Amino acid sequence: MSPTFDSATQPTMYFIGVSTGDSSIMKVFPRWAEYLGVPDAQLKGIDFPLGADPAAYRAAVEFIKSDPQSQGALVTTHKLDLFAACRDLFDEIDPHARRLRETSSLSKSKGKLVAHAKDPISAGLALDGFLPPNHWQKTGAEAFLIGAGGSSLATTWHLMCSEKDDRDRPSRILISDRQPTRLAEMRHLHADFGANVPVDYLQIASPADNDAVLRYLKPGSLVVNATGLGKDVPGSPLTDQAMFPECGIAWEFNYRGDLVFLRQARSQKEARGLQVEDGWTYFIHGWTRGIAEVFQLEIPVSGKKFDQLCEIAAMAGKPLETSK
Repeated sequence: MSPTFDSATQPTMYFIGVSTGDSSIMKVFPRWAEYLGVPDAQLKGIDFPLGADPAAYRAAVEFIKSDPQSQGALVTTHKLDLFAACRDLFDEIDPHARRLRETSSLSKSKGKLVAHAKDPISAGLALDGFLPPNHWQKTGAEAFLIGAGGSSLATTWHLMCSEKDDRDRPSRILISDRQPTRLAEMRHLHADFGANVPVDYLQIASPADNDAVLRYLKPGSLVVNATGLGKDVPGSPLTDQAMFPECGIAWEFNYRGDLVFLRQARSQKEARGLQVEDGWTYFIHGWTRGIAEVFQLEIPVSGKKFDQLCEIAAMAGKPLETSK
């Protein structure tokens, strides 16, 4: 049975995810809205299980499209599946969404429903914010993304195609996933990028298989948990026996949940010389880009106003785990 929704009585943005009520954005959004000059705006969560029925996605998008006070949505976890189920419902699709066949946010413009893919921008801003200058060129390191979902795809686009010196790219990108269909789709999309970075697509059966990949990565390599394990469902894509690359960078996309991958990386920080990053800054960039589109606001990606938004978010809802 498809879900039903009540008409919004004030300007409303929706958060389409798995466990939206646990997200810090529920505490952060009202304070951001007041600071940004849209104090009447509200945020409502719509939770779907992983791999939800396409009809459920369509019901949510059709409601947002037709309801006058529903302004748009931010989408996590379901970016690829929602886009596939609802593509015909979008009046406009931005270039990234068309290229990546995913949507991370929906907005309305002159009565039209617009699908956006903001992850190439938000993931790129977060990644460039913590990577050492000219990291790839200096180290010849690789990037290993565990999980072939929408955020992983967007990150590979930034690594392969963003406007930067082509000499400062990973020497190789490796992507693992349990689902061969996800890997096949990513391979197909990468072929259209026209990039020169070699990519290995690895179907794995267990976390131990990911451990094995880590053993052969070059020093300085980036390892990303892009699976949702540790947030949407418990666990980690690695076992406790995994050995991170020497002087590598471990990036946990998530900022809340059990965060086993983050703890595994932190336990090796000193011994392996690791740089360990969580998903808090990615969270900030992802939400500010989405809110800017939905409410047609100018929100900078750096500077005094952005710093103030970061401070408001940290005071309102930053989990203690991400501060360690």
